[in-house]
Amino acid sequence: MIERTRDEVDDLVDAWARERSDLDLDPVAVFSRISRLARHLDLARREAFSAHAIESWEFDVLAALRRAGAPYELSPGRLLRETLVTSGTMTNRVDRLAARGLVERYPDPEDRRGVIVRLTPDGKAAVDGAFEALLDAERALLADLPPRDQARLAVLLRTLLAPFSATDPG
Repeated sequence: MIERTRDEVDDLVDAWARERSDLDLDPVAVFSRISRLARHLDLARREAFSAHAIESWEFDVLAALRRAGAPYELSPGRLLRETLVTSGTMTNRVDRLAARGLVERYPDPEDRRGVIVRLTPDGKAAVDGAFEALLDAERALLADLPPRDQARLAVLLRTLLAPFSATDPG
């Protein structure tokens, strides 16, 4: 049996139910909690990243390179697909990361006009440290939920997000 502790969302739903008893308020109970949780996660991400002197957008680029595996490099086009930003935005981000010594560019050996972006040792250290700090923060956010419920929640959220998932055009 799940212990039911009241929270501010219960108060919000109760107030709406009092004023609009004609409406089904179940979505408010779900999405208001997701919204509040997203705020807590955003704060945890910012703290984890700032402790390692990087910003969220920097983490996104560095993490895409790190996930690529050794030698931790991608083409700018692949970085665009991994981070879902525009070409102009990615150019600016890579410029800024290169100026900080977190990535480097070198000519693409398969395309004379292209470049490859590679994670530097400093970039790898920054993204690894930030990722470990993020995982610690996320574990803390999930601490009150038993592992079995965490796994169930992951499945439920995957189902909820499925209609919005981007498909790889090939």
